[in-house]
Amino acid sequence: MEILIEVILKAGRSGVELALFILLPITVVMLSCMRLLEARGVLDWLVTRLAPLLRPFGLNGLGVFAALQISFVSFAAPVATLAMMDQRGVSKRHLAATLAMVLAMAQANVSLPMAAMGLSFGPLILLSLGGGLIAAAVTWYGFARRLDVCEEAVDESLKHPLAEGAKGVLDVINRAGAEAFRISVGAIPMLVLSLVVVHGLRSVGAVDALTRALAPLLGILAVDPIIVLPALTKVLAGGTAMMGVMDELTRAGQVSASFINHSAGLLINPLDIPGAAILISAGRRVADVWKPAALGAAVGILARATGHLLIG
Repeated sequence: MEILIEVILKAGRSGVELALFILLPITVVMLSCMRLLEARGVLDWLVTRLAPLLRPFGLNGLGVFAALQISFVSFAAPVATLAMMDQRGVSKRHLAATLAMVLAMAQANVSLPMAAMGLSFGPLILLSLGGGLIAAAVTWYGFARRLDVCEEAVDESLKHPLAEGAKGVLDVINRAGAEAFRISVGAIPMLVLSLVVVHGLRSVGAVDALTRALAPLLGILAVDPIIVLPALTKVLAGGTAMMGVMDELTRAGQVSASFINHSAGLLINPLDIPGAAILISAGRRVADVWKPAALGAAVGILARATGHLLIG
């Protein structure tokens, strides 16, 4: 019992510190910037100009906005855009391509805090965009080619408040701050519970046993066995929990900035059990296309992982 309490307290301390002292300030700043750009019409201008370039990849204007949301806000931010696409009657083929792109890209709520651990944010964003476009294209032309493409004229505009005058700007910042606080605090339960599970598995030797079992295969692939723990955490508990484990490994000196950058393509994406479950909750038609989207996302993630291995 004493060991269990020690594990809970250690995991709780790590989860709260990560959410309030790393995730919260970064989310407040980035979300405020995004909401101000949105209110000033900058994002609308950007989406309008990027949409024609990305249509060959199976994306429309709302898909472009989803890419901006996951890159600079959080993995959950595109849920609202996917729900909007579902409600406005966007074709299932477009939905599948957009969902695949989102699942393959790096989520800001993990990539931005991990920049403090040594993650190179610039290359990450470029490779994330490339992987997302590959995932969308592979899904559009391959895995989802048999899905319905019929749709009526779709309204691709986004409804958002305007920031006119000092009061309008302050209102936008206050709303963004409140939203960032909800995102950060909402991450604490999953962070703590997942870290308890991870610490518990480590304390009983399960992680070490799995690492030893996979060691021959990892040796053939020239992969550091330390990746087993964050990878297992990511699959079971999501990217935010993986970030918590990676933070602990970094503090303990078990992983370096080079390892973080080499593994970023594989570990920093929402294609895991919690991430996929939250994204497909956007709507019934979104959930219907999860299989081709997940297959396309896997191809995009493989491309990203290769890129990170090549450039470090």
